[in-house]
Amino acid sequence: MIATRFPAGTVKRFAAALFMAVILAMVAARPGLADEVSTYVKDGAAIGGIDPVAYFTDGKPVAGSDAFTATHDGVTWKFATAEHRDMFEADPQKYTPAYGGYCATGASFGYKIPIDPATWDIHAGRLYLNAGPAPHKRYLSDVEGTIGRADENWKKIRDVPADKL
Repeated sequence: MIATRFPAGTVKRFAAALFMAVILAMVAARPGLADEVSTYVKDGAAIGGIDPVAYFTDGKPVAGSDAFTATHDGVTWKFATAEHRDMFEADPQKYTPAYGGYCATGASFGYKIPIDPATWDIHAGRLYLNAGPAPHKRYLSDVEGTIGRADENWKKIRDVPADKL
């Protein structure tokens, strides 16, 4: 058997490039993002109509209802119950997900990526969403590092449309 050696860091750089290619393909496959700027909106509601309070109270994503909505920073948010809506209105900063509801891992690379509501984490009282199992696994492997990089990048990308990144 012949062993092949690669220069130090080559495999790691390849894996990072492959990861970003997958993320970019996910962005390209989701039309209609050009109109959204600082909050991820899908089907006319923030985070696709998922109730952000439910992550904290129910421990899972729950679809919001057209019967229970609130507007925050010009964006419509949906809730499963009137109680959840009232909790959000009393303290929107507590329940609004980090990075406008875009993928935390994507933000750590300087991109606004649509989320999969089933891939989430509450860390230090803040809701973080991810684009799917692979980005979520990467996020969980270095929560503090991912958040730190995403926080820095968010300052630069917050007001830039997703399709311009």
